[in-house]
Formats: sequence, structure tokens, C-alpha cells
Amino acid sequence: VQLVESGGGLVQAGDSLRLSCAASGRTFSSYVMGWFRQAPGKEREFVAAISMSGGTTRYANSVKGRFTISRDNAKNTVYLQMNSLKPEDTAVYYCASGKLITTTQAYDYWGQGTQVAVSS
Repeated sequence: VQLVESGGGLVQAGDSLRLSCAASGRTFSSYVMGWFRQAPGKEREFVAAISMSGGTTRYANSVKGRFTISRDNAKNTVYLQMNSLKPEDTAVYYCASGKLITTTQAYDYWGQGTQVAVSS
């Protein structure tokens, strides 16, 4: 499975961005998908995850109510809609795929990341 993120950029506080992660292969719907982020000087942290069918989602407390994860299994793509962005959301955002919905790093495949920068 190859994962390619896109949609990052430089925005102002309060703006919105939508990240996309396109997956290769025919088994996309068999994987749980997650989004993680890593800010400069910090460890990579969980942001959101979505079950294979899309019926179950989980969020980090820091993004709950502002970010929405979704997936389109027909397009082999997972999205992260980010609203009301804050400077502390600045990070490299990674998508990941695995077999269990979890907030830990226990995912099998990772993308290369896309940079999100939020100015105050």
C-alpha cells in the first residue's frame, strides 16, 4: 500500500484546509485509516482515525469539533477537513493505514507527509 498526502499549505489562523490521502491498491476498504502530525521538536501524535466502513471515527481532544475525518472507498482516498485552524496546528501531517482503529502509532503503512503552517 502506498499513501500520498496532499492539500497542505500556509494559511492564517481561523482558516480551513482539507488534506487528502490517496492510497494505491485494491484493498483500501480493508484498512483503517488514520491521520497523525508532527510539529517541530515534538513527537508524532495522533489526530484522527476512521474505520474501514467510515462508520466509526476517533479524534484527539485537541482537534475534536474542528477537524473531520472522512473516506471515499470508491476513490481510495481519506480526507481530513480542518476548520478554525490555530498556530498550534502547524505540523507535518501524515496519513497511515492499518487493521485496527487506534490512537497509537501501530499502523502498517505511512505516507510521506504534507506540511501545514498556520500563521497568527
